Amino acid sequence: MKSKRIKLKPISQKILLLLLTGLALGLTRSPKHYFRILKSAKSDWDRINQKNLHRNIKKLYKTKLVYSKDNQDGSTTIVLTRLGKEVALTYQIDEIKIPTMEKWDKKWRLVLFDIPESRKKARNALSRTLKNIGFLQFQKSVFIHPFECSNEINFVIEFFNLHPYVRLVTANELDNEPILKRRFGLN
Repeated sequence: MKSKRIKLKPISQKILLLLLTGLALGLTRSPKHYFRILKSAKSDWDRINQKNLHRNIKKLYKTKLVYSKDNQDGSTTIVLTRLGKEVALTYQIDEIKIPTMEKWDKKWRLVLFDIPESRKKARNALSRTLKNIGFLQFQKSVFIHPFECSNEINFVIEFFNLHPYVRLVTANELDNEPILKRRFGLN
């Protein structure tokens, strides 16, 4: 997926991400993640100044990132356009983080990929993103992380449209585990 880079002020970026939260809620299967998403969205909405909110929503309409839909009950729903989703995902990929587990489950998450040369830019972007979110490059196209990250990795894979070329593996032990534990600060 090649998204268009549109420069937006931070509040407009936040509005797009909050609208995307609705999509995330619809896709999550875990009640724990559902409530974490809701809590985060509520606190973000509460921090936005209402005057700024209305001004920035108007700007989002003008840039065709959102449209409104009138409901039968008289309310209006703001909906992300396809371009709006792409832009929101672009901002979200820059903010993605892997949550630290309270107690490490002693499993390693490996992302393995074999991406054709014709998708070189996406391959490089995937490698860069994995490094940015805390993965360690284990081999040329193998990255490793100690914490649960399947949701985050699936998002990254979908964002770069690389699903056929990437696999996520969970391993119980590795022969160089002591070195990896030190690199990730695990005991």
